[in-house]
Amino acid sequence: MKKLVIGILAHVDAGKTTLSERLLYLCGVIRQIGRVDHGDTFLDNYELEKERGITIFSKQAILKTEDVEVTLLDTPGHVDFSAEMERTLQVLDYAILVINGMDGVQSHTMTLWRLLERYQIPTFLFVNKMDQNGTDHDALLADLKAHLHENCVDFGKVQENDEENTLTPDQMENIAVCDETLLEKYLETGSIEEEEIAELITQRKIFPCYFGSALKEDGVEDFWNGVQKYTREPKRPTEFGAKVFKIARDEQGNRLTYMKITGGSLKAKTMLSSRAKGQALPGVRQQQEDWEEKADQLRLYSGAKYTTITEAEAGTICAVTGLTRTYPGEGLGIESESELPVLEPVLNYQIQLPDDCDPHQMLQKLRQLEEEEPELHILWDSQLGEIHAQLMGEVQIEILKKLIWDRFHVAVEFGAGSIVYKETVAEPVEGVGHFEPLRHYAEVHLLIEPGEPGSGCQFFTACSEDVLARNWQRLILTHLEEKEHIGVLTGSPLTDVQITLLTGRAHAKHTEGGDFRQATYRAVRQGLRKAKNILLEPYYEFRLEVPAEMIGRALADVQKMQGSFESPDTDGTTAVLKGTAAVSQMRDYQKEVVAYTHGTGKLFCTLKGYAPCKNQEEIVQNVAYDPESDLENPTGSVFCAHGAGFVVPWDQVEDYMHLNSGVELNGLDSETWYDDVDYAENPGTAVDNPNISRNTSGKNGKFSYSGSYDEEEELQAIFERTFGPVKRDRAAFQKKTVHSSAPTVRYRQGKPRKEEYLLVDGYNIIFSWEELNELAKENIHAACDKLMDILSNYQGYRKCTLILVFDAYKVEGHMEEVLTYHNIYVVYTKEAETADQYIEKTVHRIGRQYQVTVATSDGLEQVIIMGQGAHRISAQGLKKEIEDTEKNARAEWHQQRRSSKTYLFDNMSEELQAQMEKIRLGEAGEE
Repeated sequence: MKKLVIGILAHVDAGKTTLSERLLYLCGVIRQIGRVDHGDTFLDNYELEKERGITIFSKQAILKTEDVEVTLLDTPGHVDFSAEMERTLQVLDYAILVINGMDGVQSHTMTLWRLLERYQIPTFLFVNKMDQNGTDHDALLADLKAHLHENCVDFGKVQENDEENTLTPDQMENIAVCDETLLEKYLETGSIEEEEIAELITQRKIFPCYFGSALKEDGVEDFWNGVQKYTREPKRPTEFGAKVFKIARDEQGNRLTYMKITGGSLKAKTMLSSRAKGQALPGVRQQQEDWEEKADQLRLYSGAKYTTITEAEAGTICAVTGLTRTYPGEGLGIESESELPVLEPVLNYQIQLPDDCDPHQMLQKLRQLEEEEPELHILWDSQLGEIHAQLMGEVQIEILKKLIWDRFHVAVEFGAGSIVYKETVAEPVEGVGHFEPLRHYAEVHLLIEPGEPGSGCQFFTACSEDVLARNWQRLILTHLEEKEHIGVLTGSPLTDVQITLLTGRAHAKHTEGGDFRQATYRAVRQGLRKAKNILLEPYYEFRLEVPAEMIGRALADVQKMQGSFESPDTDGTTAVLKGTAAVSQMRDYQKEVVAYTHGTGKLFCTLKGYAPCKNQEEIVQNVAYDPESDLENPTGSVFCAHGAGFVVPWDQVEDYMHLNSGVELNGLDSETWYDDVDYAENPGTAVDNPNISRNTSGKNGKFSYSGSYDEEEELQAIFERTFGPVKRDRAAFQKKTVHSSAPTVRYRQGKPRKEEYLLVDGYNIIFSWEELNELAKENIHAACDKLMDILSNYQGYRKCTLILVFDAYKVEGHMEEVLTYHNIYVVYTKEAETADQYIEKTVHRIGRQYQVTVATSDGLEQVIIMGQGAHRISAQGLKKEIEDTEKNARAEWHQQRRSSKTYLFDNMSEELQAQMEKIRLGEAGEE
């Protein structure tokens, strides 16, 4: 029996819950169909949901037929509860997207579609409310193709008496054109197999569409038959894995951890633990300390009721009791942690408490509620003694007020909403933090650089272990990640920065872990006080559809908002305007659009991200944040003299600091992400950013580091200024890569040539070369094979020992594997060892004995290998080198071929040549 997890998503009032009721009735789960307006639906069982007639919390129901068991997850449709919906996407096998036939594709529908695309979830579409006057099947299908995907295909029944819902030739042709291979087969055979259609749906190459009315039971059975027919259960691993997607509490207050078993099985009373996620490399998230707890009870919920089971197999959604430290998005067993959610709140509200309510006790209670509802971002303002919440909108406020009253019996109010701002830096700067009260010691130097917009906070280390031990470096990175750092303009969260540990110092006797926490925090704050700071505000990406005669009004409105837009497109009587504008300006614009278009206009808004604030000075003055008065985030450092500690202000720290990083920052080129921005400038030294590009998903996401210096001399100079000269054997030959028509490697006269080694970081090269990167998107193994062939040819010309290294650290139990491929060595690393680590280890072992070159574009790896006495070549440098080598080899071959040509007539006598010429001309037979 197939076991699937299917989520049902929709814009509010599209009829999602009604469709769920109809499916439950079809499968025999309920005997009577409930209605949202009557407040008696099976899934909306909370009082708040019955009162408002909307879904607030995601719920599940189990549907069983002869061939399939489906866990149906009903998600909230209102935009204010989008975070609740997004959490369920990470555990879905398939999704059902419900469209309101009266309204067509709405703004939130497009947001849902982007999320489904982000999480790569195969999707079925059901266009509901087709029984109402004014609905047009063809127009709606065209709307789906235009706004969602051109491969939306109508799978609905054409003939009423067709019980098997056989596809017509027109429908099969529409399906076939979605895939070239299938189209060729269809043109030859005139038919399409059911398995082929199911495969296309799984690959998101086709999106089946059904039309009907859930309320009138029109088309629902055909739709459900299609879902059963064209879905396939994904292959699940045999090892245990689980994904946590929701935390809740039952009526008795027991904490419930909702999870999907993604592999193996889970038995009751099993001990579960967090995986060992210690930080092995810079930039990898350091998790909270490991835990181990017992899964007391396994519950299968269907609506408000549940049954207990002793074992949950792969593909099961269950609620587990007894776990107190889990959180949404956490991976257990072999399952990895989820990416950060796309949707985030952009409005900040003060929670106003009754006079007799202790804010500190209430804060603890709200933290418990935040655990269950991660979209409720609870913040504590220690200066004002206020509790703030970051929310999505007004409806969420009303629900939360009722929820807090029901749970804690406290009547709270919410103040006026304000925009959630963020801060970043315009130029690189070095921050210094020193913490030295009596019998304590730590000093930290950090490089704070502007990051790519939307990249969040990234943390790295370029500090030598000879200067600061690895355990202290890991501790500093942990302290950087454990806190949400705030800026110095408005006290808003810091984002889009890259923070690199340059150097640091510990005392053999007096340094404790907490000392580096203080030094690290102070280094960040001191750097921000010196930096040029930018205030960021959230921006919407909008699509405005209005009658053509009203486009002038729309353009004037967007200009008033200081927004940007493209040239409007006019399609008959409707004009479409696309652009971006600040959330603060567009908050209430939807009401204006409805008013001046008399209900015919549509505004689609999605959060694009953060961009510089237009009125930064005004906002900073209004907020009136004083970084020097923020005692929880000090900007100065603590030094020690005459047996007592004393505080040094941020602008004098560099006069007292004990270390000098040695990095000449003013001599480097800076990457500018924002043009024409008024910066809030503080006195101090501004520094620039090396030509490095680094990307990440967010503050606590998975970090990556990529980039390279253009010149070997520049890297050499920076390394030597920071860590001292690189020690190499003077007898070692020096190699310099020059892109020219001929090799230019020279060796020291009178000294024997050392054996050359070239170590290549396989996946780094693949994702750096455009043609291999494109191939990898289709088939990563094909890209690996092609790289092996390219390097094999290159080695045949250069005659060096070439070692190609591929990561296999995620393969559990994998042992280090070395293969011979033609004339090169291919290494697959062991479990928990990355290619970077293998290369570092190898360079350390052989770097002093042989001439070693490492091919990688990982900027951090380049710094490390230079310290081991090796050379480096970037991914693009290697590509150019290989191209030049191939060109030289081809030229030599042509030259050799020209010089070695022989001709038949060259060695014949004149008489024989004349005879052969007659034969060639056909004159020999005439004689």
